[in-house]
Amino acid sequence: MSQFTRRSLIEAAAVAPLLAATVSQAADPPSKEAPMNSNAYGFQHTPVPLPFDAKGLHGISEKLIQSHWENNYVGASKALNTVRGRLSQALSDSNTPPYVYTGLKREQSIRTGSVVLHEFYFGNLGGDGKAPADMRTRISQSFGTYDAWESEFRKIGQGLGGGSGWVVLGFNEHLKLLENYWLADHATNPAFTKPILVMDMYEHAYQMDYGAAAAKYIDAFFANIQWDAVAKRLV
Repeated sequence: MSQFTRRSLIEAAAVAPLLAATVSQAADPPSKEAPMNSNAYGFQHTPVPLPFDAKGLHGISEKLIQSHWENNYVGASKALNTVRGRLSQALSDSNTPPYVYTGLKREQSIRTGSVVLHEFYFGNLGGDGKAPADMRTRISQSFGTYDAWESEFRKIGQGLGGGSGWVVLGFNEHLKLLENYWLADHATNPAFTKPILVMDMYEHAYQMDYGAAAAKYIDAFFANIQWDAVAKRLV
């Protein structure tokens, strides 16, 4: 066999699996388990509508909720989309200084945290605030009593009053631990932790209704928790 023929066979053997994979991917329908958005640079986030009637909350006005949703959440979503576009442009430009690029990545982290945490926050509002027995039991298993959990959650929120941050009841997937977490900003989420209940403690979440009275806002938050949504996150 000539060298040319032997080389041709080797190259054909190397390419064949790639061609087969390409044909298979083209013929098979997309897997339902495949991520819907796989483009790390081109993905554009679409804001999620409020999952409840803004007029129906107790102690949190429609005006406040609409302003919070539109100006803070939708604003963060638009900013995130803009940052993604800038990242793509900066990465394709070999003259982009690394410190400029990492500055954009920092903004991406902050905007991503804002979008995700706001979606969890609005998603756990709209209920009657009454935790069902199974949720009280589940929380008690981690905190001793349900009241002990609520007391700590509220205390963290009060400590953030007048400033910024989030209070999160989260399940750490690595440690297998349900805990309350203090978040100073959108980018300080505990590693590998799934948010179960999220409370926004930035002043924009309550100032319009309560001024500096953060404790009254926390009361209103608890009165509107949608515990069915919280329970689904804990599954």
